Parts: sequence; C-alpha cells; structure tokens
Amino acid sequence: MTMLNSRCITQAAIIFSAVLIPLTANSVEHTQEKTMISPYKQKVVSLLKSIESGDSKPLAFINPNQYIQHNLSVSDGLDGFTSALKQLPKGSTKVDTLRVFKDGEFVFTHTNYEFFGPKVGFDIFRFENGMIVEHWDNLQEKPTNANPSGHNMLDGSTELTDLDKTEANKNLVRHFVDDILIHGRMNVLASYFEGDHYIQHNPLIADDLSGLGAALQAMSKQGITMKYNRIHQILGEGNFVLAVSEGDLAGRHSAFYDLFRVENSKIAEHWDTIESIPLTTLHKHANGKF
Repeated sequence: MTMLNSRCITQAAIIFSAVLIPLTANSVEHTQEKTMISPYKQKVVSLLKSIESGDSKPLAFINPNQYIQHNLSVSDGLDGFTSALKQLPKGSTKVDTLRVFKDGEFVFTHTNYEFFGPKVGFDIFRFENGMIVEHWDNLQEKPTNANPSGHNMLDGSTELTDLDKTEANKNLVRHFVDDILIHGRMNVLASYFEGDHYIQHNPLIADDLSGLGAALQAMSKQGITMKYNRIHQILGEGNFVLAVSEGDLAGRHSAFYDLFRVENSKIAEHWDTIESIPLTTLHKHANGKF
C-alpha cells in the first residue's frame, strides 16, 4: 500500500463499495430480532415490503402533509410515492430488507430489490412525531457474479453489537472518509484497520488492504477517476455506520453510500452502493439528492 498515492485512493473510493445477498421473510425476521427491532424499524420494514405486496396499510406511516422525497426519479409528497408504486408492473417487484438500524429520528436499511432488474439499495427515513416525513436512497444494479473473494453485495454480518460505542464508531468512520476518501492521507490508512484484514463486499474488490491496493492500481492504469468531495450524513447504531457522501466517478456527479462494520475500533467490513446523479433538468422535484 505504500506504493499507492493519494490520487489512486481517491479514484478508487467508489470501487470501495458493498453488496448483499437476496433476502427472505425469515432473514428479515431474524435481522429484526438481532437488531432489537423498534417501532420505527418495524414501520420502515413494513413500508418497504408494501412495495412488493401492494398492501396500502403501511402508507399510514407516512405524514400525508409532509413527505420530503430525495429520490430524484420520484415526485415529492405522499402522492409522488403512491404514483411511483402504481407504475411498477404487477407481480414484478421483490423487496427483502436484510439490515435495519436506527439513529435517533432516522432509520436506515440495506435492501435487496427486484424492480426493473436486480438492485441493491440503502434507504434512509426520517421520523417526526412517530411518522415518516423524509426519505433518501441510493441504488445500484446488482451484478450476478461474486467479487474476487467470493462475496456479494448483500452477504456478511448482520449482528448488531456495541451499542455503547455508537458515537465513537461514527467518529471513526467520519475521520476515515475525510482522511482517506476525501483527502487521500495515505500515511494514516493503516491506523483504520487491524493489519491487512477486512472483509470487502464491493463487487470488484478482493478482501484485505492488499485486495484494495490491487484494485486501485488497476483503476489507475485504466484512467478511472473517482473523488469524494463532501460528507452529507453519518448515521450509526452500535457497530454499523453508514456514510453518505457526494463526489464524482469517471467524470459523473455521483452519490456514495458506504456501510461499515466496526470491530474493536477498527474497520472490519464494508458494503456500498454508487449512483450517478442526473442533470437537474431531469429531477422530479427541487429537494436535491442529499
């Protein structure tokens, strides 16, 4: 890794992403038990599942007078959400949420989707007075093949631990993104990991820092540029932390959602999704992606 310069790291931040396995009803129930399911979490999981089932009852969890939408392809408000649902071909959609976490008034999820093709997505919902009032997401097409270490975008750990370390783990991830992915401070890279070891779910990168180094070198040779410019949100619960960032990949304005599992104050596992941000003229509302 000492041979890699900061440009390579910044370019490869986008490849430094995540993947998950398809979910089943049983896996959702298991995940809920493991993550100490709260009413907010239950509402979010039910709302996402309604996209598949067509059940209208979970729509009652959305504040009909205030629902701020940040998915740029969906119109603002509750009407925009229900209109988007009606456009999905009947019986074509699958939604399985594997990971669900709560941070104050926010719930964030890691979900396996099937609509207009297989996708992996992170969703963030904000609550006020027990009702959902705002939504962000980031979706990526799901590849059919495993990454070089045999992982996919959805598998890996789901066990929630270290609730007393939530803030410390959020600070660790914030500093990692700022140091490495934004500013390319390679001299501190090793301090964020336990030796060479960590588990990678990005579909193009192998496990361990050595796997990351090989991927970065390959990107550099291909002239692929990537730059994280700004952190928008850091959300966490226990040993899981989600970083929402903005930047550019191969010249395209992009959103980076990175989920990290922290163990003993070191980054132990990573998932992500990367989504290009369309031109403003194509946005369905004026709320922005972030």
